[in-house]
Amino acid sequence: MSASKKTIRVSELASARSGDKGNHANIGVIAHDEAAYEILISRLTAVRVQDYFRELGVTRVERFELPKVQALNFLLHDALAGGASRSLRIDTQGKLLGTALLDLVLVIDSPDS
Repeated sequence: MSASKKTIRVSELASARSGDKGNHANIGVIAHDEAAYEILISRLTAVRVQDYFRELGVTRVERFELPKVQALNFLLHDALAGGASRSLRIDTQGKLLGTALLDLVLVIDSPDS
């Protein structure tokens, strides 16, 4: 029998911090514990993050794993519409992107009751 599924927000698994790197944005996702990190490794992929932020014009997402600190770092290419000094967006430095990523819903396996 296959395991049942449930949904969980990234905020239930981790904290995040984000900022600008020129025209690119950087989001650090720090897991609350080892179990949360394992879920993030398997479910919070670069493709999933790129799809989530596609409307911002993100052209590519790179994911970097930091297992010793149970964290992931995402580099979102072309996410800032020219960067802090050129963009007309309200969040020119991408500071809210980490908060937005915490709202992303992941589908995970749920232990059978």
